[in-house]
Amino acid sequence: MANPTQYGAYIPTTNVWDTESEHVKSMDVTKPEFKELLVRLFQDLNRMSLSVNVRDAGIYDTSQFVNGQVYFPNPTSGTSATQSSNFRQVYRTVVNMGALKNTGTTTAAHNITCDANTTFTRIYGVATDPVGLTYIPLPYIDVSGAFNIQLYVNSTSVNIVTASNRSNFTICYVVLEYLLY
Repeated sequence: MANPTQYGAYIPTTNVWDTESEHVKSMDVTKPEFKELLVRLFQDLNRMSLSVNVRDAGIYDTSQFVNGQVYFPNPTSGTSATQSSNFRQVYRTVVNMGALKNTGTTTAAHNITCDANTTFTRIYGVATDPVGLTYIPLPYIDVSGAFNIQLYVNSTSVNIVTASNRSNFTICYVVLEYLLY
């Protein structure tokens, strides 16, 4: 795992490995020069692996997907010392909610097997009115309170409660990110 104090994950682009050069082709594998080449190659591959492994993948699928985020080890895990010291993978899934209601609750199954070890880390979405070209975040907070939209998840479903007519918002996606232990 990369150093947790490191900001960003960067792969160096300055090293160029010219495998077609006569110098590399004619290199004596018993010489220190070749060993140094191998060490640098392995160091570069290690840096690339660390960078790739700590990235947050920009894939938003309707199936469960390990997104590359990791959370601290579970402090309450009593199953084993090994499991409680491991960083936990974050899963992501997108739920297509369809059209919002003219006041009321829009519900869609999220297909996540939830139990006492399931922890949601992010629940967010967006609703689109494709005719009026209006886009609102979910949940939505109106200063007056008359147009609020509540977003919540239970063990089986994603629920969106509209306090006003939002039926013109016919495209609605909710992103769920969660831990399974």
